[in-house]
Amino acid sequence: MKPARSALITGGAGFIGSHMADELIADGWEVAVLDNLETGKRENLEHLRGDPRLTFVEGDVSDKD
Repeated sequence: MKPARSALITGGAGFIGSHMADELIADGWEVAVLDNLETGKRENLEHLRGDPRLTFVEGDVSDKD
């Protein structure tokens, strides 16, 4: 069995990012989404809620923590 591929999508709760998450998860990737929800919406990822291949982090790439 080959190891799962993983990806980080910044802005993943936006229109484009959420569709990218859909496609990657459908292809078997593990996906981490980072979004500050300034323009993105949690609802765009709601259908993936509970999928163990998705990790959502509310934050910004410029956060120091």
